[in-house]
Amino acid sequence: MAVCMQQWQYECMAIQITIRDVPEKVRDELAARAALQGKSMQEFLRSELERMAARPSVSTWLEQVRKRKRASATRVSSEQILRSREADRR
Repeated sequence: MAVCMQQWQYECMAIQITIRDVPEKVRDELAARAALQGKSMQEFLRSELERMAARPSVSTWLEQVRKRKRASATRVSSEQILRSREADRR
């Protein structure tokens, strides 16, 4: 029971992050965005960090796309792409 209680305690503990040397213009823009959403700067930044952490990085996403492409083993020629693009423009 003590181990479970200790584990729960660590999972609930908030971590503090400090970011130094943020330009004033950046701070002002973030504060304005927070205000538009009716949030404090802390609430706004926390939600933005959670949103960022929930999505894969660009490099991870690209690797996933490449794996799916290799697995499908299909090829589309540049000519086919250009023909489709031109057809869409008409």
